[in-house]
Amino acid sequence: MEWNPETLQFLSQCFLHTLSPQPEPRRAAESSLSEAADRPNYGLAVLRLLAEPSVDEQIRQGAAVNFKNHLRNRWVPCNDPNAGPTFSPILDPEKDQIKTLIVSLMLFSSPRIQSQLSEALAVIGKHDFPKSWPTLLPELVSNLQKAAQSADYASINGILGTANSIFKKFRYQYKTNDLLLDLKYCLDNFAAPLLEIFLKTASLIDSTATSPGGGSPVTLRPLFESQRLCCRIFFSLNFQELPEFFEDHMREWMGEFRKYLTMNYPSLESSADGLALVDELRAAVCENISLYMEKNEEEFQGYLNDFASAVWSLLTNVSQSSSRDKLAVTAMKFLTTVSTSVHHTLFANDGVIPQICQSIVIPNVRLRDEDEELFEMNYVEFIRRDMEGSDLDTRRRISCELLKGIATNYKKQVTDIVSIQIQNLLSSFTANASTNWKDKDCAIYLVVSLATKKAGGTSVSTDLVDVQTFFTSVIIQKPVAFQLFPDLVRFLGAESNVVHSYAASCIEKLLLVKDEGGKARYTSADITPCVPVLMNNLFNALKFPESEENQYVMKCIMRVLGIADISSEIAGPCIGGLTSILNEVCKNPKNPIFNHYLFESVVILIRRACERDASLITAFEASLFPSLQTILANDVTEFLPYAFQLLAQLVELNRPPISPSYMQIFMLLLSPDSWKRSSNVPALVRLLQAFLQKAPHELNQEGRLNQVLGIFNMLVSSRSTEEQGFYVLNTVIEYLEYGVIAPYMSNIWNVLFMRLQNNRTIKFQKSLVIFMSLFLIRHGAKNLVDTMNAVQNNIFLVILEQFWIPNLKLITGTIELKLTAVASTRLICESPVLLDAAVARHWGTMLDSIVTLLSRPEQDRVEEEPEMPDIAENVGYTAAFVKLYNAGKKEDDPLTDVKDPKQLFVASLAKLSALSPGRYPKIINENLEPANQAALLQLCSTYNCTIV
Repeated sequence: MEWNPETLQFLSQCFLHTLSPQPEPRRAAESSLSEAADRPNYGLAVLRLLAEPSVDEQIRQGAAVNFKNHLRNRWVPCNDPNAGPTFSPILDPEKDQIKTLIVSLMLFSSPRIQSQLSEALAVIGKHDFPKSWPTLLPELVSNLQKAAQSADYASINGILGTANSIFKKFRYQYKTNDLLLDLKYCLDNFAAPLLEIFLKTASLIDSTATSPGGGSPVTLRPLFESQRLCCRIFFSLNFQELPEFFEDHMREWMGEFRKYLTMNYPSLESSADGLALVDELRAAVCENISLYMEKNEEEFQGYLNDFASAVWSLLTNVSQSSSRDKLAVTAMKFLTTVSTSVHHTLFANDGVIPQICQSIVIPNVRLRDEDEELFEMNYVEFIRRDMEGSDLDTRRRISCELLKGIATNYKKQVTDIVSIQIQNLLSSFTANASTNWKDKDCAIYLVVSLATKKAGGTSVSTDLVDVQTFFTSVIIQKPVAFQLFPDLVRFLGAESNVVHSYAASCIEKLLLVKDEGGKARYTSADITPCVPVLMNNLFNALKFPESEENQYVMKCIMRVLGIADISSEIAGPCIGGLTSILNEVCKNPKNPIFNHYLFESVVILIRRACERDASLITAFEASLFPSLQTILANDVTEFLPYAFQLLAQLVELNRPPISPSYMQIFMLLLSPDSWKRSSNVPALVRLLQAFLQKAPHELNQEGRLNQVLGIFNMLVSSRSTEEQGFYVLNTVIEYLEYGVIAPYMSNIWNVLFMRLQNNRTIKFQKSLVIFMSLFLIRHGAKNLVDTMNAVQNNIFLVILEQFWIPNLKLITGTIELKLTAVASTRLICESPVLLDAAVARHWGTMLDSIVTLLSRPEQDRVEEEPEMPDIAENVGYTAAFVKLYNAGKKEDDPLTDVKDPKQLFVASLAKLSALSPGRYPKIINENLEPANQAALLQLCSTYNCTIV
């Protein structure tokens, strides 16, 4: 894309139309820009547009955002096809020109454009700095020094903001030699200029703040922002270890840090945004001193007393306003770090702990007006904070963490003081329950937060109160938790989203409680009598505004259906309610957790109901088929894996012959297009296995088996889906007669051998051993050997020696171990190929592998595989596949008649040796490791068998 007046006009018009409220011109402009972005020098052209003062500021702002996103997508494009659309990369000559222009352009831009260019520069820096952009830091330092001379704080803060962005990597990347070399380069070039501008700005703040009237807020704001950025850069450059420069100049840094914690700036703090800016600087200081307390305690100890006093004093004066939460939390984190260090004696003085409890902990644990507002306006966030532990950075949680920290060394004092506070709070509540209800909430929160689980058990203990007494007298005032059940069912009808969510969550968690020994405390007998009312109230709770997709209610439905006895009277309304919800969420899937529990509820309802009454399958199909057809027809991508797993369950519950409706789905399943989306593959394999198992005769018609084997070929050819390919192949081998599959075996072996030759993995080799073992068990050793050797003469012994024997000991899983052990036993004890004296070495090494497999625990014979897992199991919609736990395929044991593979092994061996006395002990002695010879003797002794 050449830079000329036409290009300027084209881009200006496009960016103008992207701001249009009308969808048509906006979409047309976005499409034009998307096409233009693929052309060389597009990014450079947009950057030059930003430098044109004649272009409207609003257009340039839109262009700046586009430029930043263009760099984010194309500077180093992502090559993962599953991560989204792929973009053509920016070419190196264009990159060089962008890097030449961007710093100076950023410094002279308006604040909004400057912030976008600073982010764009950080995107480049993430990949290129410092090795591929050695001029960046010297250019930033030079411009910083020029701006400092003229006190141009717009430019100074732009440069510091950029430096802050590119130095952030030192906070979160793992310490390596390369990272430390980059850090040293940054320190050598930037540490001294950083201190210089920090002290210069500090001097300006002092002179401005001490002038008559305390200085103008307009003057002070950029100075405080500059100091905040300096503090964040300080944090990044000190995160890995204490640099020598900062150790040498610690006094200057710490002197200014302490000043910002102890001084007030009335002219700035009189407004809300001014106070927020000062608090941001103070919070950054608290993070810096916490970092030094954690990592550089010895060097920092000379400043500790002053800072502890300053932070303590600051906390007692910080209001309860939510705008000051970050400062309060970071300050309490610092005191918490001190309380667990060797300097905890700061808390030992008389009156310190009571004062902390009274003036810091209790005020910060109490519910505030903002919390009540959150309760009413955003119940999901309230629950996450209150019940799910996402409140780690809230005042309530961190103030309790401070108490726990102090209790590490002063447990009795903390326990005594907090126990008195709890009693006082409860007494206050008792005196006037309607007015002082927050006191009871505060007491409960203190007890729950400071309670701990007993080691090795599920019970909770605390030294503050007797838990059982506190629970029965303060919280529920009933001796047995399950007596609450009718009340909990009633609370499901409460209009408050938080209340009916808590009721559902409480029921769900009660049904999970286990007694000692792991036995469930509450069974179907406990809940079945109230299930009709319970389920009615749960489904009604989903009709309240903002609870239409309440994940706590849906999870409770799932848990109840998993425990209660599901009669037809219960099943009918439940499947109707779930199907209605499914139809609604199909229109716009937006809550992945809710939707996952919805599908789990459907599949567990079907499974539990059909266990009692198999005829209910017809009713379930009638309810669900329209919804499933909607998902398939509208390509609701988020739900396709769930739909295929649900269909697999329905197929498995059917009795042959399979109905035409299912056969239509089967034909869709055999289409290669259905397999293009990797997220669907595991669920499609699960469904295909169900069809192969239930309709093996239909498979051998109209060329369907050929199509199935084509799917196997496609799956097994890729490392990411090879295991799924073997699942298909194993099901074919297990459920089809040998006469049906025999014509295809040469092609199957050719595919497998080609993969072995070109790109084998440990997982592939283990899967191959399992497949050969299953083939041998189902269709005999002779057919296995003959079909393999038909591809290439004597290849069976080559595969045996190079792959079966070495990988046999790596097999894991109860059924898989049994299958491979029995198959290998039959091979060495019954197959003429291995009973030939010419292959005695093969026989001996195979025996050695069998003994290893059967005698050694899994952890001693299987090393961790270095391969990445194929499927990211995650309940977000970006996940490749989410497995439905309650629709899991029941593992079929092809050897139900073999109860103990070890017994079969030694009995078969003893029987074989009796036919040729003296032959096998010699082979065993020559080929088995000493440890395995001893293990074999032990097995023979255990089962009273002898090898002669």
